Amino acid sequence: MIPKKILIIDDDKDYSMLLMEHLEAISNFEVFTAPTGKDGLRLAKKIKPNLVILDIMMPGMDGFETLEKLKKDTATVAIPVIMLTAKTDDFSKTKAAQLYNELYLTKPIDARELKTKIDLIFKRRGEE
Repeated sequence: MIPKKILIIDDDKDYSMLLMEHLEAISNFEVFTAPTGKDGLRLAKKIKPNLVILDIMMPGMDGFETLEKLKKDTATVAIPVIMLTAKTDDFSKTKAAQLYNELYLTKPIDARELKTKIDLIFKRRGEE
């Protein structure tokens, strides 16, 4: 089975690395990380991930702008995006939904719980 590619876009490098290590330890995922929205967009086009995990609060291009650019580009429009952020307010959740994110989760999250949610997204999309 070919491993699914997951791209984590988050400026917190320690959190990204920890999440990457945990997901790779409990799954068949190949996980990549990008520290900025700009780097994430570039990497998404290059590796064509099966799913993106995206933070909102990042310097420069925030997660909303990154999500909007992902969904406007024909090369990345079909990639499901999970917003994984510390923001718990309804405005952020609504804005992310309007930009067509797949799921909105708040930090911190257990890697096994995240893997379960990722697997459900793949199942819904027929990509088991």
